[in-house]
Amino acid sequence: MKRPLALFGAVAATVSLAACGADTAGGESAGPPHSGGTLRYGLSQPPTCSDPAQSGTNQTLYVTRQIVDSLVDQDPASGEIRPWLADTWTVAPDARGFTFHLREGITFSDGTPLTADSVRKNFDAIVHTVGAAKAPLAASYLAGYTGTTVVDPQTARVEFATPNAQFLQAASTPQLGILSEADTAKSADDRCLGANIGSGPFTYAEYKQGASATLAKRTGYRWGSAVFANHGDAYLDRIAFTVIPESGVRTGSLSSGQLDAVSDALAQDVPQIEATGGKVLFYANPGLPFGLQPNVNRGPLRDAAVRGALRTAIDRKELVDTVLGPQFKTGTSALASTTPGYVDQSGQLGYDPDAAKRALDAAGWAPGPDGIRAKDGQRLSFGVMFSAVFAGNQAILELAQQQVRKVGIELRLEPVPQNEATARQNTRDFDSTYYNLTRADGDILRTTFGLDQRNLNGRGPIPPLDQALSGELATTDAAERAKLIGQAQRQVLDEGLWIPTVELSQSIGVANSVADVKFEASGRLQFHDTWLRGR
Repeated sequence: MKRPLALFGAVAATVSLAACGADTAGGESAGPPHSGGTLRYGLSQPPTCSDPAQSGTNQTLYVTRQIVDSLVDQDPASGEIRPWLADTWTVAPDARGFTFHLREGITFSDGTPLTADSVRKNFDAIVHTVGAAKAPLAASYLAGYTGTTVVDPQTARVEFATPNAQFLQAASTPQLGILSEADTAKSADDRCLGANIGSGPFTYAEYKQGASATLAKRTGYRWGSAVFANHGDAYLDRIAFTVIPESGVRTGSLSSGQLDAVSDALAQDVPQIEATGGKVLFYANPGLPFGLQPNVNRGPLRDAAVRGALRTAIDRKELVDTVLGPQFKTGTSALASTTPGYVDQSGQLGYDPDAAKRALDAAGWAPGPDGIRAKDGQRLSFGVMFSAVFAGNQAILELAQQQVRKVGIELRLEPVPQNEATARQNTRDFDSTYYNLTRADGDILRTTFGLDQRNLNGRGPIPPLDQALSGELATTDAAERAKLIGQAQRQVLDEGLWIPTVELSQSIGVANSVADVKFEASGRLQFHDTWLRGR
């Protein structure tokens, strides 16, 4: 019996277009699909690792999602868990055991069969070989993992020491996609070099770390997800990913016909794309919105009053209107509004600089000669570490910097490459760090803020928060789990552990020759159904 759990109704993430009329790039197709051609795609940032388990950025996941399949899939419209590598599954009543029955006849691209032992070796490798430092999300999804029992060649039972209600949805993510035994035997570093062997609809033809990736269609693919429209081979012959950091250059390359699709098409890019017959597809990401995560053991952010003042010192509407455009939303909670279990907390996040000033006055932070406050000889100044994984990050933070200065807070911008950001996060070497995380499940709060998880805040025990996070992991009752995730959101905001700014939307520019570019439930691109007209 298939038993979807931990899904609170529909995932409300939808695709909308900047242009009016039929969606010929993301949904409705003009005529029947046909095979052939190379999709030329412009990434805004370089891929960081060819291994799906270690993929952290959206730009990397656009590549790695294509070469690996997952045990199950999540319907982006309904949130329902659907068959993929596994055609059926059962969940133990205590949410400590998950049994998957694999479809017959699945093979990796090297010709070796996918079996229950393949599942075991993948999860063992993530926990014991790759590890949390290299694959923090994948490792967090397997928290409490005790092993996988091979019941028979096609049946794997994944077991946990404690209840892990989020795991079924986690099994749909690319981070827990299944690679061949040749890959699971490698070291974490070697798994990033581009020769990964999955069972997915594409294979690596070439991979140049930090520069480009080319994927080739795999023939004989017959086990596509139940979410796919086409369950056979992919239509595209190849996908050529190149890295073009400058937004204007990406847009110009799309408009001139040198590229077929591009990432991070910002508001100012839309008219140029539409002028040449293209469109921009938008998908509102579930998970954590972009926000500042303070290190509560360092500098002025140790003071809860400072963290609280930041909530109302930032004008989120101005961030959206000035930098992003109407297809984006302001952050209104510790979860994005498309995440199952989301609770609207916009009442605590309205722009009110006078309230921020009163809070800082009451806490003893007095304005200095240059307007920046100080207390006991300490200046109200802190760094914000970030990387340009989204094209709008720098401009958003520069505007936020201007906004908070009006209440006497100095925000110092610290742009760093993504690998440095990850390394410094792992050692908590920052005042605050700015990022977002995408996942179509409210358990992302636990993996981000849990005491035994990443806990980049470096916080100590907060009993109401800790109880909510452990409670949602232990219950398979959807209503109770939603209630607990709502409580966790309120605690995270009340404690100032996350200062939301804006919600991320994927904004993909596509030429009019491209049909059926689709998003999976967590907002990553899935190219299996994509096809090209006239090539």
